[in-house]
Amino acid sequence: MRLLLFGFLLSSSLVTQGQLRAVVPPQSASHQNRFYSPGVDAGDYVYISAQGPHRTDGSSPATFGAQVRQALDKVKAVVESAGLTMEHVVYTQVYLEDISKYGEMNRVFAEYFTKTPPARAVLGVAGIPESPIQISAVAVRSLADKRAVYPPNYKSEDPASPGILTRDRLFVSSMPGADPVSGKVPDDPAAQVDLALDRVEAVAKAAGLDLSHMVFVNPYLTGEIPMRIMNERYARRFEFGNTPARATIEVASLPGGAHIEYTGVAVRDLKQRRAVRPKNMPPSPTASPCVFAGDTLYCSAKSGFIPGPHGGVYASTTQHQLRQTMRNLLDNLEEAEMNFDQVVATNVYLDDLSDMQAFDEVYAQYFGHVLPARTTIQQIAPAVRKPDKEDHYPDLEQVSLIAVRSPAGH
Repeated sequence: MRLLLFGFLLSSSLVTQGQLRAVVPPQSASHQNRFYSPGVDAGDYVYISAQGPHRTDGSSPATFGAQVRQALDKVKAVVESAGLTMEHVVYTQVYLEDISKYGEMNRVFAEYFTKTPPARAVLGVAGIPESPIQISAVAVRSLADKRAVYPPNYKSEDPASPGILTRDRLFVSSMPGADPVSGKVPDDPAAQVDLALDRVEAVAKAAGLDLSHMVFVNPYLTGEIPMRIMNERYARRFEFGNTPARATIEVASLPGGAHIEYTGVAVRDLKQRRAVRPKNMPPSPTASPCVFAGDTLYCSAKSGFIPGPHGGVYASTTQHQLRQTMRNLLDNLEEAEMNFDQVVATNVYLDDLSDMQAFDEVYAQYFGHVLPARTTIQQIAPAVRKPDKEDHYPDLEQVSLIAVRSPAGH
């Protein structure tokens, strides 16, 4: 019986992995990272790992503009290795160690996306593996239903579309908590949160949708926005217990002096949207553990928090916290009748990039032959690694993920 069960599980894993394909450009094949794939072809969409300015020999161009081009050239190489072009890119995330370089980054970005620029989020962070810029992306295989979405009276000189519609999804650019006409950031944190959410809602409405269609949201905020206020204003916009999956990330800085911005993904057909929550987990006013958009599962960021009446983060090292994080993520995947072999992309948030090697050695134990695409950042300065009065430690890592149940053939 055990042999039969093992054979079934093995064959199921092979079928899943056969549906996913790692995308590795020829020029990077000999330098393949053993912890993630440059890209993962999941059928309808291709997920591209964050690309930095390093060449295959480890060197980097001398100027910032050339470094942006190098990162975008690497994104392009992955996209083309999947049989697509940059026109197929529908969403990008840009991580900058120096937010004052935003304008220069924009000028180079515009050279690569001349027709219909993708939706985009940009944030300033404390550290990235390849300084000073890192760019991740999502590309759609079919251009048949791809179009840019613009709310009424939308004003921006950025080379990014407010939203990009595909056959089944809407990708929403980061919308800052600033006045959409003047760009002024209000003094009141609650007003900033409301402005940012109003602007996300405006993009959704321009696409014929509303906030109930959202399946995943990234609130990016600086220390100027109290988490309590952000959560209270956010919860007003969504149905209790049926909120989008979410990864709330405090960052070092945001473009235009903003202190909060929201970006995310919506599904066009509400019949394709389904929230997933383990039975022993109470509903939340701010985030669902995971939400399906058709066959794609978007999962909230998890840390090494141990749930329960005396819950908290008790592990003192990144490695030990990560094991609990992966347990928490697996609980959600299993509730969706999925596993780690079906994960196509992860976002890793480290308290300190110097922990990356230790993190990687544990992380690599959880995935199969097709390693997910990955983005890794250190978003703010490291925390003080001491327990509080209840013996809780700070989060030293967080991981969010996207998994695909049955990629469409092509």
